[in-house]
Amino acid sequence: MTDTLHPSPPAVPLPDLACDAHAHVLGPYDRFPLAEDRSYTPPEATAAMHANMLDAVGFARGVFVQPTAYGDDNGCLIDAIAQAPRARAGIGVAEPEADIGHLAGLAAAGVRGLRFVEMLSQRYGGRPKGSCGFAELYAMAPRLREAGLHAQLFSKTETFAEHMPRLLDTGLPLVLDHMATVGKSAGGVDDPSFQTLLALLREGRIWVKLTVVRRSTEAPDYPDARAFHDALVDANPDRLLWGTDWPFVNMPHKPDIGRLIDLLDSWTADETIRRKIFVDNPAALYRFG
Repeated sequence: MTDTLHPSPPAVPLPDLACDAHAHVLGPYDRFPLAEDRSYTPPEATAAMHANMLDAVGFARGVFVQPTAYGDDNGCLIDAIAQAPRARAGIGVAEPEADIGHLAGLAAAGVRGLRFVEMLSQRYGGRPKGSCGFAELYAMAPRLREAGLHAQLFSKTETFAEHMPRLLDTGLPLVLDHMATVGKSAGGVDDPSFQTLLALLREGRIWVKLTVVRRSTEAPDYPDARAFHDALVDANPDRLLWGTDWPFVNMPHKPDIGRLIDLLDSWTADETIRRKIFVDNPAALYRFG
């Protein structure tokens, strides 16, 4: 079994100030218990464990994304940011009724955006418990703008495309999770929904996270995701981010993070683009000083 705490270092060392732009922190549960009403129960993955993983691979910075198992209680995430405030940032969750004071407090604690999930699944009987959807985003958008927060979004590719006019109208920076959930449509890279998102990426109107492990089960080389990855990189490397998705919650296969970086390098053999994805783009979006 892959050791998710001590992964292999990449063949080519990461650049200085490289950032893992998508990971989750959980526990310790005696201090930060999970929400009683949740869709799944993950094992602990503490900030200290995450820091050890980053050190093993060579990351200097990290972004924590609130897991739905915590609902809108951001306490664990905020505590993890506070342990390394200059090198950590967060994507939280808030109740739809949260006022500007609450949202400004999250921003002051290092939260840079809120996550909204419009991914319906048979496993959860709809959206995962503890998540907010796009309808909540539309209502909250003015307060997010005032607080300086962006929107991180998780849905199917066709749902993104369907909602994109209204999502763009919010005036918020929009970050699409997990390669915009590509790879499941019969149309491949020519799928109209994917092409709609590519056009917006090309124009610099959206950001996309390159978390290949959520888009393919063909580990360890994920060949079915290659064409989508190449299309995203070709469209606009200035709006791409890369994340591990550590600790790989609800995934039967636990990939070696060092090998995931090697895979990116084999697909993107350009040092300038590599630095943009790992350093420059996350520094700009998450406002690392």
